[in-house]
Amino acid sequence: MTDKGRGVNSVEVGAGLLEILAAQDAALMLRDLARLAGLSPAQAHAYLISLGTLGLVEQEPGSARYRLGPAALDFGITRMRSVDPIRLGQAAAVGLSEETQLAVALVVWGGFGATVVQVLEGPDQVHINTRAGTVYSLTGTASGRIFAAYLPERLVKAAIRRERDERPGSGRVGRLMDLSPADLAAIRRAGYASVDPTPVPGVNALSAPVLDHAGQIQMALTLIGAARSLDTAPDSPHLRLLQETALRVSRGLGFAGQALSLPD
Repeated sequence: MTDKGRGVNSVEVGAGLLEILAAQDAALMLRDLARLAGLSPAQAHAYLISLGTLGLVEQEPGSARYRLGPAALDFGITRMRSVDPIRLGQAAAVGLSEETQLAVALVVWGGFGATVVQVLEGPDQVHINTRAGTVYSLTGTASGRIFAAYLPERLVKAAIRRERDERPGSGRVGRLMDLSPADLAAIRRAGYASVDPTPVPGVNALSAPVLDHAGQIQMALTLIGAARSLDTAPDSPHLRLLQETALRVSRGLGFAGQALSLPD
Protein backbone atom coordinates (compact mmCIF):
# COMPACT_ATOMS: atom_id res chain seq x y z
CA MET A 1 0.00 0.00 0.00
CA THR A 2 1.67 3.21 -1.20
CA ASP A 3 -1.12 5.75 -0.76
CA LYS A 4 0.12 8.44 1.65
CA GLY A 5 -3.11 10.41 1.69
CA ARG A 6 -5.18 11.39 4.68
CA GLY A 7 -5.50 8.67 7.30
CA VAL A 8 -7.78 7.97 10.24
CA ASN A 9 -6.38 9.45 13.44
CA SER A 10 -8.14 7.05 15.80
CA VAL A 11 -6.63 4.06 14.01
CA GLU A 12 -3.16 5.60 14.34
CA VAL A 13 -3.68 6.24 18.05
CA GLY A 14 -4.83 2.66 18.61
CA ALA A 15 -1.86 1.33 16.65
CA GLY A 16 0.40 3.50 18.78
CA LEU A 17 -0.93 1.82 21.92
CA LEU A 18 -0.25 -1.60 20.39
CA GLU A 19 3.30 -0.57 19.49
CA ILE A 20 3.94 0.54 23.07
CA LEU A 21 2.67 -2.77 24.45
CA ALA A 22 4.75 -4.70 21.91
CA ALA A 23 7.90 -2.88 22.99
CA GLN A 24 7.49 -3.78 26.68
CA ASP A 25 8.84 -6.84 28.44
CA ALA A 26 5.93 -6.82 30.91
CA ALA A 27 2.27 -5.82 31.00
CA LEU A 28 1.52 -2.16 31.78
CA MET A 29 -0.80 -0.35 34.16
CA LEU A 30 -3.32 1.93 32.48
CA ARG A 31 -1.69 5.09 33.84
CA ASP A 32 1.75 4.06 32.52
CA LEU A 33 0.40 3.10 29.11
CA ALA A 34 -1.50 6.39 28.86
CA ARG A 35 1.59 8.38 29.84
CA LEU A 36 3.75 6.66 27.22
CA ALA A 37 1.08 7.28 24.57
CA GLY A 38 0.57 10.93 25.52
CA LEU A 39 -3.08 10.33 26.39
CA SER A 40 -5.21 10.79 29.47
CA PRO A 41 -6.09 7.54 31.29
CA ALA A 42 -9.73 7.99 30.25
CA GLN A 43 -8.78 8.35 26.58
CA ALA A 44 -6.46 5.35 26.70
CA HIS A 45 -9.10 3.24 28.44
CA ALA A 46 -11.64 3.92 25.69
CA TYR A 47 -9.19 2.70 23.06
CA LEU A 48 -8.29 -0.34 25.15
CA ILE A 49 -11.94 -1.37 25.38
CA SER A 50 -12.22 -1.43 21.58
CA LEU A 51 -8.87 -3.14 21.14
CA GLY A 52 -9.88 -5.70 23.75
CA THR A 53 -13.12 -6.43 21.90
CA LEU A 54 -11.01 -7.24 18.82
CA GLY A 55 -8.72 -9.50 20.84
CA LEU A 56 -5.72 -7.26 20.24
CA VAL A 57 -5.35 -6.34 23.92
CA GLU A 58 -6.17 -8.19 27.13
CA GLN A 59 -5.79 -7.71 30.86
CA GLU A 60 -3.64 -10.11 32.83
CA PRO A 61 -5.85 -12.43 34.93
CA GLY A 62 -6.31 -11.00 38.39
CA SER A 63 -4.46 -7.82 37.45
CA ALA A 64 -5.16 -4.33 36.14
CA ARG A 65 -2.23 -4.56 33.74
CA TYR A 66 -2.63 -4.66 29.97
CA ARG A 67 -0.75 -6.75 27.40
CA LEU A 68 -1.15 -7.77 23.77
CA GLY A 69 -4.02 -10.19 23.15
CA PRO A 70 -4.27 -13.44 21.17
CA ALA A 71 -5.31 -11.71 17.94
CA ALA A 72 -2.03 -9.80 17.93
CA LEU A 73 -0.19 -13.13 18.09
CA ASP A 74 -2.26 -14.42 15.16
CA PHE A 75 -1.27 -11.38 13.10
CA GLY A 76 2.38 -11.88 13.99
CA ILE A 77 2.35 -15.55 12.99
CA THR A 78 0.61 -14.74 9.72
CA ARG A 79 3.22 -12.09 9.00
CA MET A 80 6.10 -14.51 9.63
CA ARG A 81 4.54 -17.14 7.37
CA SER A 82 3.90 -14.74 4.51
CA VAL A 83 7.18 -12.80 4.42
CA ASP A 84 10.03 -14.11 2.26
CA PRO A 85 13.33 -13.04 3.88
CA ILE A 86 15.23 -13.22 0.59
CA ARG A 87 12.76 -10.93 -1.19
CA LEU A 88 13.01 -8.41 1.62
CA GLY A 89 16.79 -8.61 1.48
CA GLN A 90 16.87 -8.24 -2.29
CA ALA A 91 14.73 -5.12 -2.23
CA ALA A 92 16.92 -3.60 0.49
CA ALA A 93 20.10 -4.51 -1.39
CA VAL A 94 18.90 -2.65 -4.48
CA GLY A 95 18.31 0.52 -2.48
CA LEU A 96 21.63 0.20 -0.66
CA SER A 97 23.56 -0.23 -3.90
CA GLU A 98 21.86 2.78 -5.46
CA GLU A 99 22.52 4.96 -2.42
CA THR A 100 26.16 3.98 -1.94
CA GLN A 101 27.05 3.41 -5.61
CA LEU A 102 28.84 0.24 -4.47
CA ALA A 103 28.36 -3.47 -5.04
CA VAL A 104 26.10 -5.29 -2.58
CA ALA A 105 26.08 -9.06 -2.00
CA LEU A 106 23.23 -10.95 -0.36
CA VAL A 107 24.73 -13.92 1.49
CA VAL A 108 22.98 -16.87 3.16
CA TRP A 109 24.17 -19.94 5.03
CA GLY A 110 24.17 -22.91 2.68
CA GLY A 111 25.43 -26.48 2.63
CA PHE A 112 29.00 -25.34 1.95
CA GLY A 113 28.95 -22.27 4.20
CA ALA A 114 28.41 -18.55 3.60
CA THR A 115 27.00 -18.53 0.05
CA VAL A 116 26.19 -15.59 -2.21
CA VAL A 117 22.67 -15.66 -3.66
CA GLN A 118 22.70 -12.27 -5.40
CA VAL A 119 25.21 -9.58 -6.33
CA LEU A 120 24.31 -6.05 -7.39
CA GLU A 121 27.25 -4.52 -9.24
CA GLY A 122 28.26 -0.95 -8.47
CA PRO A 123 29.30 1.56 -11.15
CA ASP A 124 32.97 0.96 -10.25
CA GLN A 125 32.89 -2.42 -11.99
CA VAL A 126 35.75 -3.41 -9.68
CA HIS A 127 36.82 -7.05 -9.90
CA ILE A 128 35.26 -8.45 -6.72
CA ASN A 129 35.56 -12.17 -7.47
CA THR A 130 31.94 -12.66 -6.40
CA ARG A 131 28.86 -14.00 -8.17
CA ALA A 132 25.76 -15.98 -7.24
CA GLY A 133 26.95 -19.31 -5.88
CA THR A 134 30.28 -18.02 -4.56
CA VAL A 135 31.18 -19.53 -1.19
CA TYR A 136 33.10 -17.39 1.30
CA SER A 137 35.67 -18.42 3.88
CA LEU A 138 34.13 -18.38 7.33
CA THR A 139 37.05 -16.56 8.92
CA GLY A 140 38.79 -14.87 5.98
CA THR A 141 35.93 -12.73 4.63
CA ALA A 142 33.64 -10.09 6.11
CA SER A 143 30.52 -12.07 5.19
CA GLY A 144 31.90 -15.29 6.63
CA ARG A 145 32.82 -13.59 9.89
CA ILE A 146 29.27 -12.37 10.35
CA PHE A 147 28.02 -15.94 10.21
CA ALA A 148 30.84 -17.12 12.46
CA ALA A 149 29.76 -14.53 15.04
CA TYR A 150 26.01 -15.18 14.92
CA LEU A 151 25.65 -18.90 14.22
CA PRO A 152 25.73 -21.52 17.04
CA GLU A 153 29.27 -22.29 18.18
CA ARG A 154 29.09 -26.00 17.39
CA LEU A 155 28.04 -25.29 13.81
CA VAL A 156 30.85 -22.76 13.37
CA LYS A 157 33.49 -25.14 14.71
CA ALA A 158 32.32 -27.91 12.37
CA ALA A 159 32.37 -25.54 9.38
CA ILE A 160 35.90 -24.37 10.19
CA ARG A 161 37.06 -28.01 10.41
CA ARG A 162 35.58 -28.72 6.98
CA GLU A 163 37.20 -25.62 5.54
CA ARG A 164 40.56 -26.57 7.04
CA ASP A 165 40.34 -30.02 5.43
CA GLU A 166 39.54 -28.68 1.94
CA ARG A 167 42.06 -29.19 -0.80
CA PRO A 168 43.57 -26.19 -2.62
CA GLY A 169 41.46 -24.98 -5.53
CA SER A 170 38.11 -25.55 -3.85
CA GLY A 171 36.93 -22.18 -5.20
CA ARG A 172 36.14 -20.75 -1.78
CA VAL A 173 36.92 -17.01 -1.59
CA GLY A 174 39.28 -16.04 1.23
CA ARG A 175 41.74 -18.01 3.28
CA LEU A 176 41.36 -19.52 6.72
CA MET A 177 42.44 -17.06 9.41
CA ASP A 178 42.58 -17.06 13.20
CA LEU A 179 39.36 -15.87 14.81
CA SER A 180 39.11 -16.03 18.59
CA PRO A 181 35.99 -16.04 20.79
CA ALA A 182 36.92 -12.47 21.75
CA ASP A 183 36.99 -11.51 18.06
CA LEU A 184 33.52 -13.00 17.56
CA ALA A 185 32.18 -11.20 20.63
CA ALA A 186 33.59 -7.93 19.30
CA ILE A 187 31.80 -8.47 15.99
CA ARG A 188 28.50 -9.03 17.79
CA ARG A 189 28.99 -5.90 19.89
CA ALA A 190 29.84 -3.80 16.83
CA GLY A 191 27.10 -5.33 14.67
CA TYR A 192 29.32 -5.65 11.60
CA ALA A 193 32.46 -7.32 10.28
CA SER A 194 35.36 -6.47 7.99
CA VAL A 195 38.60 -8.33 7.32
CA ASP A 196 42.26 -7.42 6.93
CA PRO A 197 44.03 -8.48 4.79
CA THR A 198 41.21 -8.61 2.27
CA PRO A 199 40.74 -11.66 -0.01
CA VAL A 200 41.18 -9.46 -3.08
CA PRO A 201 43.91 -6.80 -2.76
CA GLY A 202 42.53 -3.29 -3.10
CA VAL A 203 38.91 -4.39 -2.51
CA ASN A 204 37.20 -3.69 0.82
CA ALA A 205 34.05 -5.21 2.30
CA LEU A 206 31.69 -4.51 5.18
CA SER A 207 29.06 -7.02 6.25
CA ALA A 208 26.10 -6.78 8.65
CA PRO A 209 23.62 -9.42 9.87
CA VAL A 210 19.91 -9.66 9.17
CA LEU A 211 18.16 -11.23 12.17
CA ASP A 212 14.68 -12.70 12.48
CA HIS A 213 12.04 -12.58 15.23
CA ALA A 214 14.04 -15.07 17.30
CA GLY A 215 17.29 -13.12 16.92
CA GLN A 216 18.72 -15.77 14.60
CA ILE A 217 20.74 -14.78 11.55
CA GLN A 218 18.90 -15.17 8.25
CA MET A 219 21.40 -13.58 5.89
CA ALA A 220 24.21 -11.08 5.64
CA LEU A 221 24.19 -7.85 3.64
CA THR A 222 27.68 -7.06 2.38
CA LEU A 223 28.99 -3.86 0.80
CA ILE A 224 31.93 -4.39 -1.57
CA GLY A 225 34.04 -1.76 -3.32
CA ALA A 226 37.47 -0.50 -4.18
CA ALA A 227 39.48 0.53 -1.12
CA ARG A 228 39.50 4.11 -2.43
CA SER A 229 35.69 4.13 -2.49
CA LEU A 230 34.60 2.02 0.50
CA ASP A 231 35.65 3.30 3.92
CA THR A 232 35.66 0.51 6.53
CA ALA A 233 36.39 2.73 9.55
CA PRO A 234 33.92 2.51 12.48
CA ASP A 235 32.66 6.03 11.71
CA SER A 236 32.26 5.34 8.00
CA PRO A 237 29.04 6.70 6.43
CA HIS A 238 28.97 3.52 4.36
CA LEU A 239 28.86 1.47 7.55
CA ARG A 240 25.97 3.48 8.95
CA LEU A 241 23.93 3.00 5.78
CA LEU A 242 24.69 -0.72 5.76
CA GLN A 243 23.68 -1.22 9.37
CA GLU A 244 20.55 0.88 9.06
CA THR A 245 19.52 -1.20 6.04
CA ALA A 246 20.24 -4.51 7.79
CA LEU A 247 18.26 -3.40 10.84
CA ARG A 248 15.33 -2.31 8.69
CA VAL A 249 15.19 -5.76 7.04
CA SER A 250 15.53 -7.39 10.46
CA ARG A 251 12.56 -5.38 11.73
CA GLY A 252 10.62 -6.58 8.69
CA LEU A 253 11.31 -10.15 9.82
CA GLY A 254 10.01 -9.45 13.31
CA PHE A 255 13.29 -8.71 15.08
CA ALA A 256 12.35 -6.68 18.13
CA GLY A 257 15.54 -6.94 20.14
CA GLN A 258 18.03 -4.25 20.96
CA ALA A 259 19.05 -2.29 17.86
CA LEU A 260 22.27 -3.48 16.29
CA SER A 261 25.15 -1.19 17.16
CA LEU A 262 25.34 1.92 15.00
CA PRO A 263 28.29 4.29 14.86
CA ASP A 264 27.79 7.69 16.50
